[in-house]
Amino acid sequence: MHRHQGVGYAAIMWIAILAGAAVAVIAALLARRAAAAEAARAARRVVEAARAESAALLEAARLEAAAHGRATETAARSEVLEARTAADEALGRAEATVERRDDRVARAEAELAAQGDALEQRDAQVADGQRELQSRRDRAQGIERDAERKRAGARSELETRAGIAAPELIGQLAKAWIDDARARAAAAVRTVDATAADPAHDREARRVMEIAAARYQHHYLTERSASNLRIGAELVAAMLDSGGALHAALERVAGVQLQVNDERDAIRLDGLDGVGKEMARRAIGKLIKKPETLDDARKDPDAWAAKARDHLQQEIRALGKRAFQTLGLPKAHPEIVELVGALNFRTSYTQNQWWHAVEASYLAGMMAAELGLDEKLARRATLMHDIGKALTHKIEGSHAVIGADIARRLGESELVANAIGAHHADEPCNSVYAHLVAASDAMSGARPGARRELAEGFTAKIEDLERIGMSRRGVAFAHAVHGGRELRVYVREREVDDLTVVEMSTDIANQIAEEMTFPGQIKVTVIRAFEAAATAN
Repeated sequence: MHRHQGVGYAAIMWIAILAGAAVAVIAALLARRAAAAEAARAARRVVEAARAESAALLEAARLEAAAHGRATETAARSEVLEARTAADEALGRAEATVERRDDRVARAEAELAAQGDALEQRDAQVADGQRELQSRRDRAQGIERDAERKRAGARSELETRAGIAAPELIGQLAKAWIDDARARAAAAVRTVDATAADPAHDREARRVMEIAAARYQHHYLTERSASNLRIGAELVAAMLDSGGALHAALERVAGVQLQVNDERDAIRLDGLDGVGKEMARRAIGKLIKKPETLDDARKDPDAWAAKARDHLQQEIRALGKRAFQTLGLPKAHPEIVELVGALNFRTSYTQNQWWHAVEASYLAGMMAAELGLDEKLARRATLMHDIGKALTHKIEGSHAVIGADIARRLGESELVANAIGAHHADEPCNSVYAHLVAASDAMSGARPGARRELAEGFTAKIEDLERIGMSRRGVAFAHAVHGGRELRVYVREREVDDLTVVEMSTDIANQIAEEMTFPGQIKVTVIRAFEAAATAN
């Protein structure tokens, strides 16, 4: 029983344990279910909160969008209002402008209408004036015809009474006037010839020349044109490199010969073109001063030489303009201006011919003013008197004749051209200005220190000229004049005929050219004159 009681107690215990376990499991299940329900409730709360928040956000977005739309609409309305206001203002201004233009147009139309009326009135007045003028012209023509008839009648009556026709009478009167003018001119010439030796004329001429010479003052240096250039062996070798390209280009552009000495350290400039010599001197001098320019010259010798020539031509033009400006003269033709400037590189017995022309022009102007003549005309003619010297290396003939031909060809007046051609007696003097040019030229050349020439050489030159002139048959005497620039040979009229005179002048000129060395040219004049004399008792 006790064992049965013990077994029952154990069974109860297991039952109790199992019941407790079941209760625990049930409780755990209940607890898990409660937790799941709580989690479900929490999830529902989160979802509801998210839904509420999203609804709030949607509402806020809706409200913000509505506010932004209203703001945009307001701004758009403001812009539209401003644009409308600006458009209204612009329209108002445009309307005001149009109104002002309309007013101006109306006034202009009114003025045009008034002018049209005035023009119509003027046209009417002009038409009336033309009719009146035509009427007067008709009356005048009628009066002129009547006067012509009366003149014809009077002339016919006068011719009848005089017994001579009007053309014949006019011819007789013209002949009488011409004869009278010739007689007066001959009398004036005889008077001049008779008084030419009057010491008073010499004193007056000397006084005028002394006044001009005393009033003009300028300092001059005797110029020497260097023809021998000692440039060194290196530069000579450089110029002769590459077949002498630099040497040939300089000769070709300058128009002078560059002769190298035996030592090959110097060059001699040989030629009559003073401008070409100066261009060659300057080109070589630049190579000496700036050796770095030698490479550029070797690259294009012709361009290098042409550039040197162009620079000198610019200086020549500037010198020509300066001469006209210094003397206060109107400019001449550009070719004459260049010839005047080129005289700066031409010398005569070491006298610079540009300064000689300017000095002689001042002297001629002062003498003209003293004599009451045109000072500017005298200066102009004297400034151009030696322009032919700038071309004597190119053109045969006297520089005076060359200069006169150029002056006539380029539009200078005949007074100027004749003064240029006559200043060495190559053509007769046709005005007093020709004598002034010759006098001022002689004064400038004869000024102490102006020109330099050895007395022995000058004497030998004169003797040689006269010796050659006297070497021909029939020559009475020969004289070298104009400082040895001209040889005058006087022949006996009975021994030499006219044809021989022409041949003699050519032969003498050729002999002078063959036997003598001289600068410039020498004119040969052979004179055959017949003189008849009678004595009046």
